[in-house]
Amino acid sequence: MARTALVTGGSRGIGAAISKRLKEDGYNVAATYAGNDEAAKAFTEETGIKTYKWNVADYDESTAGIARVEEELGPIEVVVANAGITRDVPFHKMTPEQWHEVIDTNLTGVFNTVRPIWPGMRERKFGRVIVISSINGQKGQFAQVNYAATKAGDLGIVKSLAQEGARAGITANAICPGYIATEMVMAVPEKVRESIIAQIPAGRLGEPEEIARCVSFLASDDAGFVNGSTISANGAQFFV
Repeated sequence: MARTALVTGGSRGIGAAISKRLKEDGYNVAATYAGNDEAAKAFTEETGIKTYKWNVADYDESTAGIARVEEELGPIEVVVANAGITRDVPFHKMTPEQWHEVIDTNLTGVFNTVRPIWPGMRERKFGRVIVISSINGQKGQFAQVNYAATKAGDLGIVKSLAQEGARAGITANAICPGYIATEMVMAVPEKVRESIIAQIPAGRLGEPEEIARCVSFLASDDAGFVNGSTISANGAQFFV
């Protein structure tokens, strides 16, 4: 029987590539989205992957959405916490609203996503928790104090969950993508994009599918002894 995988923010960008790859791997995949109904509908029509709308920053919405996914597709055994936002601004101009909005989605959103699923994983003695962090959570970034804080916090989450879940057959790992050729990155001015690529020893942006392949491995049975780890997929731009 196919396992069920949940991918938050799974209908666009890196999340869409992850959802597609997990479906190719044989999972029943549920992809969440926050607000773009048209894009979610197009994604489902293209891939056949079911999409579910909820705000990961809201615990009650997340719990209800997860219950609906499990009712329709079965117990969630793989969860990929990918949903995230940016509200970039230099720290001296950052408002409390900009701080809390990013914290609530990128950090608390991971709690809201994993916490309702965790008891079932413990009972079944199997689970894969994969959190999509960022190179900027490892090295920091100008005008991203809020974002970098959340992505660094995500690494602390997986290291702690790994210790709690290991004896129950649950692994928790993180992936830190570098600069990936998503719609957001490709929309920046060409000169800015060129300056980004100049900092990457590989001489190019990463592809969403390259992050999806990392997820595919971490979700597999072959990765059962990989726990509490961080995969840095950044073209040699930054080493920990």
